[in-house]
Amino acid sequence: MKGIKAFKIGQFHSNERKLSVLVQAFYSAWMLAFLFEGQILYSFSALYRFDPTILVASNVAANYIGMVSCGIFIKTKRAAKRLLISTYLFSIAVSVLFFFKPSISWMIGTVVASLLAGASIAAWGFFLKSGTPKNERIKTVADLLIISNILMIGISLVTVYISPQTGLLISMVLLMLAVLFALNLPDGQPIPDIKEQQKEQYNISSLIFFLGIFIFVITIVSGLMYQVVKPAFRHLEWITSWYWAIPYIIALILIRNLPKRVDRTYLLFVAIAMIATSFVSFLALGRDVKSYLIINTLMLGACGIFDLFWWSILGEMIDLHRNPATVFGVGLSANILGILVGGVVANAVGSGLLNLPEPALLALILLSVSLVLLPPLNKHLVGLLKNRTYLSSFSKLSDEEQAVEIDRTATYGQLSDREMQVVSLILKGKTNKEIAANLFITENTVKYFVKSIYEKFNVHNRTELLMLLYEERIKSSSFEIQK
Repeated sequence: MKGIKAFKIGQFHSNERKLSVLVQAFYSAWMLAFLFEGQILYSFSALYRFDPTILVASNVAANYIGMVSCGIFIKTKRAAKRLLISTYLFSIAVSVLFFFKPSISWMIGTVVASLLAGASIAAWGFFLKSGTPKNERIKTVADLLIISNILMIGISLVTVYISPQTGLLISMVLLMLAVLFALNLPDGQPIPDIKEQQKEQYNISSLIFFLGIFIFVITIVSGLMYQVVKPAFRHLEWITSWYWAIPYIIALILIRNLPKRVDRTYLLFVAIAMIATSFVSFLALGRDVKSYLIINTLMLGACGIFDLFWWSILGEMIDLHRNPATVFGVGLSANILGILVGGVVANAVGSGLLNLPEPALLALILLSVSLVLLPPLNKHLVGLLKNRTYLSSFSKLSDEEQAVEIDRTATYGQLSDREMQVVSLILKGKTNKEIAANLFITENTVKYFVKSIYEKFNVHNRTELLMLLYEERIKSSSFEIQK
């Protein structure tokens, strides 16, 4: 029976995983090529001679709102599926508007479509969670980003070399395919795991907050630089229309296929070095094809590393919350906010509204600041993830296994009986107030015992304590395996 159950779960994951990747990739290709400074939108703006700046900024802002608010309205997988299908159908309708002359309906349609786009990306988290095992999610999001960008490049080439109408028509075909595939997405759950059902749902607001800062710090720099580089090389449309995403795709492919034992965190600092070099190159080099290839390769390669890093981190975090749309939406919204702020600052500096250094130099200054901020942010982020991982794994243990774990911890830290009781409740995710209620003592007394526990383990807070216990447990498990 266990073998049959494992087979069914694996088959469910495999089918849903493929469907969900194709559905979102087809839709994202349309979105990238059209809504947000895509080649289709810019080609239509050139054809009808209008400035798309306000339209693009409105679309990005609406996308941000959609991401942040999705979790409030979408609470089930069935609702997520309905949202995806509705979004794709509405996007087809909006696309039809662009076969007619410009009107206010263009702005209204694209803004609403952008709002739905943000919400649908957040809602896709439901299918990532149920369709892909946790240790495979980095590959799933990499496949999504790779396929959607390859399709977007194809649409952009058609748009530039044939016509924007033809490019838009092809993107609409992809939307229709997205609808057909989405109709086949399962809206139920696979055979449930009893322990998974019993897992405690933790408050991860602090985790999302710190990840949001992490994403925002990097993305505002990228957004600022993007607004500088793209206009500077607009005269090279024959290459900028398609090459800009190539380094991004290559970076995704390389990271996707790295061995699991490789610590991908170090790649963040490689990416920071790459984007810093691209800034310096932009200031030092000319505006010819060779310069563009160097600058864009460094900048977009770094963006590929950044994007896959936080998409995969969010893929891990969705197991810590009962609503994946909330985690995915709020987490990725920091990316959109950074791009929006970076773009606004770049335009303000370029127009003289802000008396600041030129955008490229300003981006380099902000990058230097991010180099100072990222190491502590990264350390805290990793600590919180290990914290949650340890609490989650502890909650899955049986009462007997929990007792053994608590005894091992008490022996390791030479804890008193009362300290042992306090640690056991800390491992269950209890606050000082809850520990005091459980042990019928005052909260100040709990703080006294917690301070004593910290001193014995030579740590300063709960995150450090749980990180230490997590690492000791891993070492202990490895030792048992070796024996």
